[in-house]
Amino acid sequence: MNNFDVIVIGGGAAGSAAAYYLTKQKLRVLLLEQFEINHQKGSSYGYSRVIRYAYDNPIYINLIKSAYPLWFSLQEEAKETLYIKTGELDFGRLDSSSLQRLVSTMAHNNIPYEQLTYKELEQRFPQFNLSDEMGGVYQEETGILKASRCVLSHLKLAKKQGAIIKDNTTVTNIKTESNSITIKTQNDNYSCAKLIITAGSWTKQLVEKTGLSLPLTIMPCQIGFFKCQNSDNFKPGKFPIFLAHLTGDYGEFPYGLPSCDHEGFKISTFYGWDTVENVNEVDYQPSQKWIKNIQVFLNQYLPDASGELISTRRCLYTMTPDKHFIIDYHPQNPNILIAAGFSGHGFKFTTLIGKILKDLIIQRKTEYDISLFKINRFLSCS
Repeated sequence: MNNFDVIVIGGGAAGSAAAYYLTKQKLRVLLLEQFEINHQKGSSYGYSRVIRYAYDNPIYINLIKSAYPLWFSLQEEAKETLYIKTGELDFGRLDSSSLQRLVSTMAHNNIPYEQLTYKELEQRFPQFNLSDEMGGVYQEETGILKASRCVLSHLKLAKKQGAIIKDNTTVTNIKTESNSITIKTQNDNYSCAKLIITAGSWTKQLVEKTGLSLPLTIMPCQIGFFKCQNSDNFKPGKFPIFLAHLTGDYGEFPYGLPSCDHEGFKISTFYGWDTVENVNEVDYQPSQKWIKNIQVFLNQYLPDASGELISTRRCLYTMTPDKHFIIDYHPQNPNILIAAGFSGHGFKFTTLIGKILKDLIIQRKTEYDISLFKINRFLSCS
C-alpha cells in the first residue's frame, strides 16, 4: 500500500500539475504536501496570476504558446472558468531597454502586439496618468489565471484518476538506493521508483537531504489590494493587466491586475525585495513602508486606484541567480526530478511543466525546449 510508481513532494502549482498528468498515464502516484491543501504560506495561493506572451526571451514565448491550450483543456475538463482575458499594457520611457527587447522578441516570434504612443495610451486607457516621454506595448491575449482554482482543479482530477493526496504530511528524510527511493514522513515510510520534488521555497532544504546544494533564495514579496474610485473602470474589459518598466522605492517592475473579485485591484512589484537563505527565516509580516511607497506609485500613475487598502499579504518567490527555472534530473540520481526556482514568473507555465515532468519520468525526454533550466549551469561555476 505504501509503494508507488512516482511520489511528488509539494502540492502547489507544479506538483498538482505533475500529479494530474502522471495519473492520466495510469501510474500509481502519491502527492505529499506538508501543509493543508491551498495554504497561504507559499507561492500558489490566491485568486489571480498573470498569463501572457509578453516575454523578451523566445524560449518562454514558445513554452507559453504550448501552455495556453493546456489551460483551456484543463478548464474544460474541470468544468471551471480558470482564465479571464484582460489584455496587457507594458509601459515605460520610450528609451527603456526592457521595452525595446520586448518589442524585438515579440516581433521575431510573431506575437501580435500594438505599440502605443503617449497620446494613444491616454485615449485608450485614461486610468493611467503618464508623461509624454512614455509609451507602451499592448498584447491582447494576456489574461488572469485563477490560481487557487487551477491548483485545486489539477488535484481534483488527479485524485479522480487515482492519485493519493496526503496533506499535513511533512517529509523528514529521503533515502536513495539503486532501484528505489524511500520517503520518510512524521508518521510513515513510502517507497517509489521515481521522485519529483516541487516544493517551492522548501526545495533547497529537501534536496540537501539528497546531498545536493542548489543556489536558491527566497524573496518574500508583498501584494496589496486597493479600492478604486469609479471601480467599473478597473474591471476586465476596461482595464488591462499592466507592467511598468520602472524602478523606485516601491521596487522593480510594478505590475497590477484588474479588479475581478472581492479582493479589489491588485498590485505588486516583481523584484527589489530582500532575500533570505532559509524558508524558516521568512517574515510574513507585511511591510508598512512598502504600502506607503506603492501608494506613491499609484498616486502618480493611477490616481483613481490609490484608495483604501483592502488587504495585503506576503507571497514567496523562490529565486535562482539568473531568474530562470530549474527543471532537471538530480545530477547524482536520474530517478529524481526537480522543478523549482520559478522566480516570481512561473505560475503561467505550470500546467505545461506538469506535462514536461510526466514526459521526463516516462520517456526521459520531452519535445519542449528546457535547455535554459538545467541544474549544471550552477554546478559548473560553483
